[in-house]
Amino acid sequence: MNADVVPDSEHRGLIERLPQRLRDLAQLARFDRPIGWWLLFWPCVFGVWLSGAGPQFVLLGWLLVGAIAMRGAGCVYNDIVDARLDAQVARTAARPVASGRVSRRAAWGWLIALCLIGMVVLLQLRIEAQIVALASLALVAAYPFMKRITWWPQAWLGMVFNWGLLVGWVQLRPGMGDNWDALAAIYAGCICWVIGYDTIYALQDREDDAMIGIGSSALAMGARVHAGIAAFYGAAIALWGLGIWLYRPDVFAVLALLPVALHLVWQVVSLDPADPDNPLARFRSNRWAGALMAAACFVVGNAGA
Repeated sequence: MNADVVPDSEHRGLIERLPQRLRDLAQLARFDRPIGWWLLFWPCVFGVWLSGAGPQFVLLGWLLVGAIAMRGAGCVYNDIVDARLDAQVARTAARPVASGRVSRRAAWGWLIALCLIGMVVLLQLRIEAQIVALASLALVAAYPFMKRITWWPQAWLGMVFNWGLLVGWVQLRPGMGDNWDALAAIYAGCICWVIGYDTIYALQDREDDAMIGIGSSALAMGARVHAGIAAFYGAAIALWGLGIWLYRPDVFAVLALLPVALHLVWQVVSLDPADPDNPLARFRSNRWAGALMAAACFVVGNAGA
């Protein structure tokens, strides 16, 4: 494998076949690691399907394009801000900006290009959803700095990565105020879900993060990381259950959460921080957790429709 292909690339063979310039840009936007845009996309699906408006495949197609583009833009921005820190961490030292293969000027140009794609997607939405989407930009801009000032940057990431839940909901239910309590509970549950899975991801960098003095929930939990992840996953299921009950007070609706709850239990039980490959595999399995939660939202939102 080429030295400039980062160790956690999912599509190493494809990435290696690209010309160097395209390879660097693809890695800068994390196109070689689709788990990120899956995790950004699934909350959009939660909001769309919970609204009860049916499958909405065209809308979801646009939101998927937006998730890919804006996750890429967020990664480029993060790498510009974190270039010096990334250069000090073994797992991230080969990233294009940190290694010097892509200049900051070129990275800003690529960021603008990705944002323009996001703008095209934004224009497909009604004005209320556009306003909600744009309101996330302050959260996105502040995220790279959270690890410098708090042990819990994962909580901030949770607010950012689940904003699509609100966008998808408002796109289809702009005047629906009676269910905002249910939506707030589900959004809070999604934040707990992100804290759980991003703590698993952060297990890979605990030693390097401690050495260079940046915070993470994996460091904050220390030896109790298993219990901490279990607690946040448990809180996610409890809050999702509360939100579903507030939205549709039916025991069978709440039982739609059983598959995703079992999947999260499996993640905690099978997590082995001592195995270098295990945390990354458990983190990536959250694409299936998102799919199971999306299915639950479809059942709850469209039951009896």
